[in-house]
Amino acid sequence: MIAIVGTEAGTFAVDLDDGEVWPWDGDVEPAPELELNLPRVVAAAAAGPIVIAVVDARPPMLISHDTGSTWRESGRGLPAGRAVAVSESDPDTAVYAARNRLYLTRDGGVFWAALAVELPEIRSVELTAG
Repeated sequence: MIAIVGTEAGTFAVDLDDGEVWPWDGDVEPAPELELNLPRVVAAAAAGPIVIAVVDARPPMLISHDTGSTWRESGRGLPAGRAVAVSESDPDTAVYAARNRLYLTRDGGVFWAALAVELPEIRSVELTAG
């Protein structure tokens, strides 16, 4: 799976399996804005019944597994977020973007792991099968 990351220095592709990074010249489709009835939402993404909202709070995420009917906190210990993307093909896989680092979950947001790569200031992120 590949994360397409928009930064202040351009757009990059990041392979989530090996951490390889390369400039991205392809099109980037902005994620549709989600209308969530939550306070302090910075960014949000959804796939199937999974919705992840990045919020300006501690912890920095709220996750719903029932299309927003109920929410649980996630991301304790993570820095403030900028963007999030959820995989359409595997909604348990998501990428959370802080200022210059990506964090990956493959278990629906229970555990998050930092990727080794450090990027210029991140503005957006999306996932593609690659």
